[in-house]
Amino acid sequence: MNIYEELQERGLIAQVTDDKEIKELINNGGARFYIGFDPTADSLHVGHFMALCLMKRLQMAGNKPVVLIGGGTGYIGDPSGRSDMRSMMTPETIQHNCDCFKKQMERFITFGDNEAIMVNNADWLLDLNYIELLREVGACFSVNNMLRAECYKQRMEKGLSFLEFNYMIMQSYDFYYLHKNYGCNMQFGGDDQWSNMLAGTDLIRKKTGEDAYAMTITLLLNSEGKKMGKTAKGAVWLDPEKTSPFEFYQYWRNVDDADVMKCIKMLTFLSMDEIREMENWEDNRINEKKEVLAYELTALVHGKDEAEKAKAAALALFSGGGDSENMPTTKLTDEDLENGEISIVNLLVKCAICASKGEAKRLVQQGGVSVNDETVSALDKMFGKTDLQNGLKIRKGKKHFHKATF
Repeated sequence: MNIYEELQERGLIAQVTDDKEIKELINNGGARFYIGFDPTADSLHVGHFMALCLMKRLQMAGNKPVVLIGGGTGYIGDPSGRSDMRSMMTPETIQHNCDCFKKQMERFITFGDNEAIMVNNADWLLDLNYIELLREVGACFSVNNMLRAECYKQRMEKGLSFLEFNYMIMQSYDFYYLHKNYGCNMQFGGDDQWSNMLAGTDLIRKKTGEDAYAMTITLLLNSEGKKMGKTAKGAVWLDPEKTSPFEFYQYWRNVDDADVMKCIKMLTFLSMDEIREMENWEDNRINEKKEVLAYELTALVHGKDEAEKAKAAALALFSGGGDSENMPTTKLTDEDLENGEISIVNLLVKCAICASKGEAKRLVQQGGVSVNDETVSALDKMFGKTDLQNGLKIRKGKKHFHKATF
């Protein structure tokens, strides 16, 4: 099977500008494509993970990735899918986030001579002269068409700033610049980026008379309709300091039954023959499928050793076997105790299980907390040094576990 057909079978392709031409380029290793990543945080999250997996697949098939870090567009902020304006970041924060992205991407993409390259659009966007930009590309954009773009519709109701209105022009200029200077002939992105990507291909064709192509990948949704990677506490990060390998494993272990095979197809590097065989498994093997998904993705992001540890910790929690030492753990000190003890409310906050004492109190009162498999319902429940030295296994709800020690 050629790579384009495999992407289709995995359910990754949402929209393309020129199906025949894109198929030929990708299958023959002729795509020099880029995907952009705006540095909105100091870590990539699983929303980026899908794009990184696509880059890896295409690179393995002989195509050449250009990883674009949005050090310049990060000054503006993408309004796509937003109901409000993004917070303005300082230049120092943007640069720090760019540096963090680079380190994480090297786990997925091979950089080097005749391999992938990484560029930062700050290198050309920050030096642009506004009048020069208007003269060079301004006439290529219809304001009427821009206002009809899907990426702006949601913001138009509450107010779209002129700052954000320029984002489509900046993204289009990126594609134009990469086409001229790096030979980029294709852009990939999530299907919420379709309007911006069409604008980029149109700009290249108007300015150069040459062909350029765009393809969007299907955004992975769970059955509640939330975007991939969102949990009650926020995004699921690729940085192990922000989301531990165990938490990452558990996120995928707990995906909805209806989404398991979709995730396996889109995100793992298991062969399609293996995946087709799994599709024929009996319904009672759904947890086995989830374990395969969680292990494969944890190994891909954090390495096989961490995936094994996460699997062992999960086994300890849910099957009564395995080793619990790899469970996310908080080690308390004397400073965390009052008269040698700590309340259940303070314990939940100290372990970052709850963001505030108010949230912790509500959780306890609702019966959502257990310690060492016993439900805690009293807000004045106290734990001492001996309890902590033996290790306290805290459970929030049914699926979130944490260990507290001293």
